[in-house]
Amino acid sequence: MNTLWKLRQGLGALFLRLKKPSPAPEPALRPTLRRLVWGRKVSLAFRERLFEVAEELMVEPDHLMACIAFESAESFRPDIRNAAGSGAVGLIQFMPTTARALGTTSAELAAMSAERQLDYVLAYFMPYRGRLNSLGDVYMAILWPAGIGKANDWVLWDRDTKPAAYRQNSGLDLDRDGRVTKGEAVAMVEAKLKRGRLPAFIWEGV
Repeated sequence: MNTLWKLRQGLGALFLRLKKPSPAPEPALRPTLRRLVWGRKVSLAFRERLFEVAEELMVEPDHLMACIAFESAESFRPDIRNAAGSGAVGLIQFMPTTARALGTTSAELAAMSAERQLDYVLAYFMPYRGRLNSLGDVYMAILWPAGIGKANDWVLWDRDTKPAAYRQNSGLDLDRDGRVTKGEAVAMVEAKLKRGRLPAFIWEGV
């Protein structure tokens, strides 16, 4: 009799466990929404590779995109050449000597896809990894690496001491005082960053 009572008690407990509602499943985490200035101008593969490159370099993706937009005249073409005839080509306007140092040539850079050329963008920036803490520093790595980490009033070139370099970059002398400062040079890229945030150009997705 005692055994039968225990059996009934066990069956009752089992019945109650079966009737107990299962805990509600935890809600699935929503994918993080990502944004990228100028992202609408490039392919999905380009965007994904750009995010990878920026992470590897420890830089803001938007800063890298703004610099590429400026250097490539918003074209994001791997074959775009410098209008002044310097021989520079591509996303960040690789000079012929820079291309050779990276183990390639200007012609090879121009012939590859934009997505492939991002590998060379990564290789170019790697020596400055960890030092590119602002848009200005990212752009200085392209234009004049000595300016990385300097204040905005630091002078890159002036008409008296570096006349040749000043002539080549006089368009950056916004106040026409015969000197090109870091702040003046970066102002052009800051304008591209701002323009890249317009609805026509900014990309949002996961």
